[in-house]
Amino acid sequence: MSKKIELIPVRLSHLLRHCSVGAIVRSPDYLMTVMDIRKWTDKKMNPAGEPIRYVDGVRSALGITQELREPPIAKQRDNGTVDGACVPAQIFPSWMRCPTCGLLHYKPWKDLPINEKPRCLESDSKKCKNKPQLEQAPWVLIHLDGHMADVPWHFLTHPKDGKGTQEQRQCRADWSKPYLRLIESGASNRKLICTRERCAAKSEFGRDMQAPYGKLHQQPWIKEEADPTDGTATVLEVNDIRVHSPQTCNALVIPPESRIRKGSVVDRLYSSSSKRRLIEQAKYPFAINGALNQVAIELRCSIQQIEDALNELGKGYPLYGHTITQGILLENEYQALCDEKLNLADDEDFVTRHHSRAWKALVNSQPNGTKSSKIFKAISRVIAVNRLKEIMVLKGFKRLGHDGRLVPPDIKGESNWLPALELFGEGVFFSIEENLLCRWESNPAVSERSNDFERRFNATGLKFESEVIATPRFLLLHTLAHLLIRQLESEAGYPAAALKERIYSTAGKLPMSGILIYVAVPDISGSLGGLAELATPERFLLLLSSVFDHAEWCSLDPVCSEHGGQGPHLLNRAACHACALIPEPSCAYGNVLLDRTFIKGDDATGLPGLLSCLE
Repeated sequence: MSKKIELIPVRLSHLLRHCSVGAIVRSPDYLMTVMDIRKWTDKKMNPAGEPIRYVDGVRSALGITQELREPPIAKQRDNGTVDGACVPAQIFPSWMRCPTCGLLHYKPWKDLPINEKPRCLESDSKKCKNKPQLEQAPWVLIHLDGHMADVPWHFLTHPKDGKGTQEQRQCRADWSKPYLRLIESGASNRKLICTRERCAAKSEFGRDMQAPYGKLHQQPWIKEEADPTDGTATVLEVNDIRVHSPQTCNALVIPPESRIRKGSVVDRLYSSSSKRRLIEQAKYPFAINGALNQVAIELRCSIQQIEDALNELGKGYPLYGHTITQGILLENEYQALCDEKLNLADDEDFVTRHHSRAWKALVNSQPNGTKSSKIFKAISRVIAVNRLKEIMVLKGFKRLGHDGRLVPPDIKGESNWLPALELFGEGVFFSIEENLLCRWESNPAVSERSNDFERRFNATGLKFESEVIATPRFLLLHTLAHLLIRQLESEAGYPAAALKERIYSTAGKLPMSGILIYVAVPDISGSLGGLAELATPERFLLLLSSVFDHAEWCSLDPVCSEHGGQGPHLLNRAACHACALIPEPSCAYGNVLLDRTFIKGDDATGLPGLLSCLE
């Protein structure tokens, strides 16, 4: 069994989320855990994934110093052999259980032939005379420091609390032969029994049991023992969301990096460290000329073109030494989205089409005072994003929720690269009229309601990928984004879980009030093309009209509208699953900080709706 290689097809985007390092995945035969990126190597023990070029701005904004590489990709040939490097995984948990008698077996697959399934070894039970096939015991031991190990079944059966007979207290663990039973009598009623004649210890087995981590391995595939600061660990089922929580960060690639001409001399020289090293190591004029000539022949260009390319690289091509923070990157994204004079070519990785003039031209086509005319006046920009590229980076994972320690993808945090993906797609962007927002924000009732959000949010200590301040502007934009995603699910043909939000919200020197809803997949062909088409003024007006209609009413009203706090940490007000919540992958802020009342208003408290503040 140890020599058997079983290929499990996994989507690339899943390798950075619920199938990433430390996760438990299902194969046709076994549960397995994904090994860390130190094992993601080729035959020469080099990182197997291809490097991702032209993401210096993203790395700078996300505070990443390591190189970004794609996960390795392997294909299975028709003859069963493997072409390429695989992401390695190990069978885990190590214990299997007989579904008939409950006897626990430790790694029963070890000495079996490749195609043979492990079966029960019970000899005394009449029920198991046909040797039923074993099932993996779906429980693991999880520590707050990010460690994971097999459940200490012997300890749970023989707790060291001073109770039991002397034989029970002296019963020693022995994994070579099965002697423990896990008996189920109902969904939540389980008992552990030691079958040794002189012991016969018994104990209850339930949810979220505590056990000492002891001298166990840090991860199942790592031989070194862990040294947890707190030895107490929790027993969880493998499908519990607390077992593995991937931590990713995302950013868009914008000009100048998005408009790199692939295949140019400077691009090929930038992408080839060996050619640059050949030139750099030449110390004398004759050697330098020889190196330049050799590189020019290999790249099929002139020596002058090589020298020009080296000059550009020396200046810091393509960012030319600019240091970018995440806040600056958001501002740059917003400016790139709003700039009509950017002169973007169709073959770039960031392509927009502005409909703002056509949108404003329709303002006078609607009767004054109607909802349509108000929406036209409230929206300052409508832009189709025909093409975009997003970089998704795996920072690591946590166990036991957000309180757990962040474990880097290589476990030790010493790797010079991180796994990442280039995601391609499209989207629709719009912004709210700044003067309208300022009038609405200045209302005392708006400030009072948002202050309640801010107090609760600050008390939780929650942190998101991008910094969040619970201002009225952010709460309004975030709720609008959610309502739009729910509406797009029926209009654009995409499931809500495939759509993402990006909120641009500040009221400082560069006021931002924009929402980008987009789809991005790890395929250069991007998406189906239906999302950006909805940015045309006529179709987008219908979308926003439905959004404002849905903000007015929820099927759970009046309970939802009058709620004082609901959802995680009570960080939502008029927002529930029936009206404003969306699938977790779509929301960048954990489905909190939502309130429809900021959009529709509330006559009882004097809080104005957004459209009611139009002059």
